[in-house]
Amino acid sequence: MLLQKESNPGLNTVTAYGTGYVEINGEAYRHPVRFGPEGPILEWQITRAAELTLAALREIAGVEETRSDPLAFLDDAPPTTASEVEVVLIGTGSHHSMLPQSLTAPLLRLGIGVEAMSTQAAARTYNILMSEGRRVVVALIPPQETNEEDTR
Repeated sequence: MLLQKESNPGLNTVTAYGTGYVEINGEAYRHPVRFGPEGPILEWQITRAAELTLAALREIAGVEETRSDPLAFLDDAPPTTASEVEVVLIGTGSHHSMLPQSLTAPLLRLGIGVEAMSTQAAARTYNILMSEGRRVVVALIPPQETNEEDTR
């Protein structure tokens, strides 16, 4: 399905998707990918929602543990986290898959929203949030089956 006729060359935009592929900025990817509005489009090693781990979610969100005081460990102070992301979208393929609360709760506590949905819905949602200037990242598993005809 064609999503946009034109994309902003400065921002990563999902331009189409169909059975077995996701197209970003006019280039088709036939493997899972993760990206934000700016920067590289990276191959994602997750091929099914069931493979998703907290470490993978933290990586997508760019969550890094930092300590504000190098001697904070002496006081058993918990590490602080740093991330500029406000929303993580997970495209789970052709069908929606729920993520366990054990995966999403740690990011939610940091103020980072996590939403899982079909890849088609995630692609559309990402484009909308990105165009609004929201700090969003997305990981997409290409749909493997569809009832609709693929179009470009």
